Amino acid sequence: MNDIIYLIIIAIFAGFIGSLVGLGGGLIVTPALTILFDLDIKYAIGASIVAVIATSSGSAIAFVKDGISNINIGLFLEIFTTLGGIIGALLAGIFSSKLLYIFFSIILINSFYGMLKKSGLIKVKKDYTEIIEEDKYSKKLNFSSEYYDKSEKKLIKYKVTNVPQGSAVMFGAGLASGLLGIGSGAFKVVALDNYMKLPIKVSTATSNFMMGVTACASALIYFFNGTINPVIAGPIALGTLIGSRTGAKVMQRINSKYIRLIFLPILLFTIINMLLKGLGIM
Repeated sequence: MNDIIYLIIIAIFAGFIGSLVGLGGGLIVTPALTILFDLDIKYAIGASIVAVIATSSGSAIAFVKDGISNINIGLFLEIFTTLGGIIGALLAGIFSSKLLYIFFSIILINSFYGMLKKSGLIKVKKDYTEIIEEDKYSKKLNFSSEYYDKSEKKLIKYKVTNVPQGSAVMFGAGLASGLLGIGSGAFKVVALDNYMKLPIKVSTATSNFMMGVTACASALIYFFNGTINPVIAGPIALGTLIGSRTGAKVMQRINSKYIRLIFLPILLFTIINMLLKGLGIM
């Protein structure tokens, strides 16, 4: 009984952080289950998939209702993420996993620096409040939109640009996931925020929506493989659902810069983790 309570507490925290920064919660659930509960990695990943679905479902209720998630962009970019995932899975084992970890971590380092400049933690000459001009793809697909920011108490209109670059990063996210078997939430947020210039709240909300769609397909495979243990997945699903609902409410009521500040150390942790795996230390 104590273990179930601990699982729920961990899942609540994972769901809260996941919905807040658009990473789904799997980044916390998998290491927690393997390190704290000494659970086999395949069952931990199965529970993590459930956590992602629960986080996405819990937060989507608020994000979609309030128009923060950009459904058009999410569904469009899912094509590239899925394609990358399929190709990555087919190519898995051909390339050195260590080199791939280093390659993808270098991509994230560049994105980390870009987000660091946007956060205002380092001073730069370039003004990141400049007006964004939507590209021809955004105009044709009607990507630009608006949402009401509850923290600033005003309507935020935004334009979307660099659709080809964002699509390429999403393809890379799927490729990394398929090749290395890792979650790609960090890549999704980076693509939406750094490249397509969506507001950080829209980026995290749309990332959560996308991960739920992807995870549903993956969950079927894990379910039929028998790696989703109901005894573990049940408390995880309950906890992440509670945490994600809370995180979604908090996300809408705090300033955007704080979401970026929360996301940055998580992104840095992901980069360090991938580099260590690439260097053979982990």
